[in-house]
Amino acid sequence: YGRHFDDSVPPRAVGEKLLKRNLSDIAAMGGRPVAAVLSVTLDARVSCRWIEHFYRGLAAAARRYRVQMVGGDVAEADGIVAASLTLLGEATASRVLTRTGAHLGDALYVTGLLGRSRATGHHYRFSPRLAEGRWLARQPQVRAMMDVSDGLAKDIHALTPRQAAPAIWAELLPSRTGADVRATLTDGEDYELLFALAANADAPKFTAAWRRKFPRTPLTRIGCFAAKRGLPAGAIDLRSYHGYE
Repeated sequence: YGRHFDDSVPPRAVGEKLLKRNLSDIAAMGGRPVAAVLSVTLDARVSCRWIEHFYRGLAAAARRYRVQMVGGDVAEADGIVAASLTLLGEATASRVLTRTGAHLGDALYVTGLLGRSRATGHHYRFSPRLAEGRWLARQPQVRAMMDVSDGLAKDIHALTPRQAAPAIWAELLPSRTGADVRATLTDGEDYELLFALAANADAPKFTAAWRRKFPRTPLTRIGCFAAKRGLPAGAIDLRSYHGYE
């Protein structure tokens, strides 16, 4: 409470967000969710009605995404309302995509839109990209992937190979309405997929296949991994931006 949700977020939505933000991590590896364990810590003043709606929201999301709730714990603590969920998943393809594996020259892509997640309510209304993640894990030209939760400007460094630097252009960023470049890069809680596509991949063919499979999910090429010694002309200097720490 106060960090990931507040009184403006309905308790059902709090329960849903708790599961969905973990589902986004499973999606980022191309996995399938299986089972979850929940721990809840509550101040004694929390109403039973709030708790009931929290659990109903969590249960509805678990049914929707076929996740078994297999255990957990409830504790009391003064001044704390917090829930922690551990989610187990399994591979759906011959490999599990990780954050490592990108090479110099690989193209950078992101799904959906970025920025203003809190102002628009996207931070709890989003849908985890599970189907998209599974499809991407089956494409051999996709080398590494993660989800964007702390802001693109921060998260992208976890995907960047040692000998490279991310080169991103502002005019390519898929911004949510009203989001400037800073908001797009740093707001976080977008829960979109960020991945590296091999430099020798047939990008038009890949994009066409994506559009046939996911016509309602935008996919945008935002840049590439360039040499560390100097960013290409017009690329954003990410040292001026930072996401959630």
